[in-house]
Amino acid sequence: MSDVLSAPPPSPTRGEGSTFAGRRWFFVIVLILLGVSWGSTQALGKMATATGHEPLGLIVWQSLIAVAVLSALCLMRGKGLVLSRRTVPFYVVISLIGTVVPNVTFYTAVRELPAGIMSILISAVPLLAFPMALAMRQDRFSWVRVCGLMLGLLGVVMILGPDTGGDVALLWVMVALVGPLCYALEATFVAWKGTPGIDPIQAILGASVVSLVITTPLALATGQWVDPFPMARPEVALLILATLSAVVYAAYIWLAMAAGSVFTSQVSYIVTGSGVLWAMVLLGERFQPVVWLALVAMLAGVALVQPRAARAGEV
Repeated sequence: MSDVLSAPPPSPTRGEGSTFAGRRWFFVIVLILLGVSWGSTQALGKMATATGHEPLGLIVWQSLIAVAVLSALCLMRGKGLVLSRRTVPFYVVISLIGTVVPNVTFYTAVRELPAGIMSILISAVPLLAFPMALAMRQDRFSWVRVCGLMLGLLGVVMILGPDTGGDVALLWVMVALVGPLCYALEATFVAWKGTPGIDPIQAILGASVVSLVITTPLALATGQWVDPFPMARPEVALLILATLSAVVYAAYIWLAMAAGSVFTSQVSYIVTGSGVLWAMVLLGERFQPVVWLALVAMLAGVALVQPRAARAGEV
């Protein structure tokens, strides 16, 4: 499923600032829960590949669960899947650059790299999106944000340390960065084209349907089909990962509309930090000091690259 950290959340629709202030702590709690839940998906992804499940087979089931969860949410809201000349090409593009390609590279790289490293690398999305936005004239040049980009690149270099260094680590780090690159492309595409008369949940539902249509025959043809029964730890991890991704996405959209896009975008820090901690708790991963320095550099880079609030109402 598309990583919503790659795309700007919808504009806030809340009312008076005092209403937001009165619910601030509730929004903070929701933000933390979202980030911690989302952060677990990197470790869950590594668990799902533990028995040799191949990427395409995993994406089939992830897309199927996403379709089920998002369809239920759309029905509850009285909205369905919109099929038209404008929406179908949009679904295909978002499916390819927001789900199929980044998930194939994620499941491939997470076998070789620690889940904690993957959590640090996923924070590169805004770092990669910034130069793309400049090229498309969607954003303004800023030396502060260029410094943030440099810090992020420094963090990637730090990851190539003693425990993950060498040509092999470089290869898998590059593979892992394909996902954030795709998400940055997705964000740029959405900012350029917009959504064709549909809301974000409908957009991801359509993209998930297309992903299911694309990956199912490919998984069967290449022998990558995954039989989830009987369900052991990897299959349970996949089920939790797919369900969490869909539910958390819907909650993210709600929070963005209720509390504002700048406030909600801060979830990226929690996702990265908690992702490293989940890797330690669920997988027993431990990291050298240089990896923790890389985490600090990446988060500092993201903080500098993030756009400032466009209006006084944002937090």
